[in-house]
Formats: sequence, structure tokens, C-alpha cells
Amino acid sequence: MSPGFTQDGVLKHRETYEIMRAEDVGWSHNKLTLGKLSGRNAFRTRLTELGIVMESEEALNAAFARFKELADKKREIFDEDIQALVTDEHGIDTCDRFKLVSMKVCSETGETPHAHLVLSDGGGELSADEFGGGPVDASFRAIEKVVGSGSILLLYSVNNITTGTDAQGEVTTRLSKAGRIVNGQGADTDIVIASVKAYLNALNKLFSAEERAHPQV
Repeated sequence: MSPGFTQDGVLKHRETYEIMRAEDVGWSHNKLTLGKLSGRNAFRTRLTELGIVMESEEALNAAFARFKELADKKREIFDEDIQALVTDEHGIDTCDRFKLVSMKVCSETGETPHAHLVLSDGGGELSADEFGGGPVDASFRAIEKVVGSGSILLLYSVNNITTGTDAQGEVTTRLSKAGRIVNGQGADTDIVIASVKAYLNALNKLFSAEERAHPQV
């Protein structure tokens, strides 16, 4: 580290977290918009200003509930956070077969990371424990222990949505099975949870494609 350049300075530098500026890809500058005390009307107004139209009051209420959850975790909420939150909400299909109910991940120095996941499968709940090379690997192994999809993970990508140590992480996974390739997305301030969301999102697409291809099943 160069003289006069403190660790605190590194943490406050945008370049520490962003490989490019939002303006470079056509988005406005990271604008602080709402906070923990913001109400439903303020949330609706900001969605309108961003050009986001919710299809129903139920969808708005669900998005607002997710916003409040995020506001409890994140001190500053930016436009990009809201964009990702709504995108993630739209990506949740009530007909999805697999959904995350709860998870607990342990990662300690000198110990093999361990994950315990509970998933819902068409209404019922299934749980699994697995170890892995890291918390994400352990979580994915636990999912596969329950699902047994037989798919191959082709891509795992993580990007910060906004700046700061409490930024949301957006994860993309790409799975392949029997010639089909699907992408899954997930976002959360906890990168392991975002990873699990992305993996389940991809798995649900795979299983949905199989059901359409074999309706008799």
C-alpha cells in the first residue's frame, strides 16, 4: 500500500468495488433514494420515477416488503438496489418447484465449511447437510443432495450492484443438463444467500423445461 493511502481510503474508493461506472452502461449515477423509514408511497413514487410499473397491488406489496427487509440490512439504498430488488421479485414464480426456506452456513479458520439447507419441494420440506471447499460450494452440494438434478455448473459469477461493504451482491449461475443450458440470478447483501437463490432459480428453469418437454410426467 502506498504511503499516505490508508485502508479506510481504499474502502471509500469507488474503484475498489466497481469495475466500471454505472454511467458507462447507461445507468444514472448511484443515487441515494430511500431509507429504513421510507413508506410505501415513497417507494411507489420512486418506482414510477425509475420507470418501473408493478403489475398489481399484490406485486407492489411484495416488492415493498422485500425493500423493508433490505433496508434493515443496508444503511443506504440506491436506485440500483431497487432495480435489482424488483428484478429479483419478478424472477420468483409462484409455481417454482424449489424454494429456499432456511439455511445455516458455518465457515471457520481451519475447519471445512458446512451448510445446512431446508428447501420446499412442491409444498413439502426437505433438508440436507453438506461440506464443501467453501460456503458456496457446501451450499450447492446440499442443494444437489436434495434435488439430485444431475446438472453441470458451467458458470458462477458475482458482481456488486452498488458500492460499499454492505452492497448487494448479484450472482449468476449457468447450469447444463441433457443439452439444455439455463441461467439463474439471485441478489442479496449476503453473497451465499444470493448464490443459493441463483442456483435454485436455474434449477427451477431446468425442471420447468423438463415438465414442458414431458407433460405426461
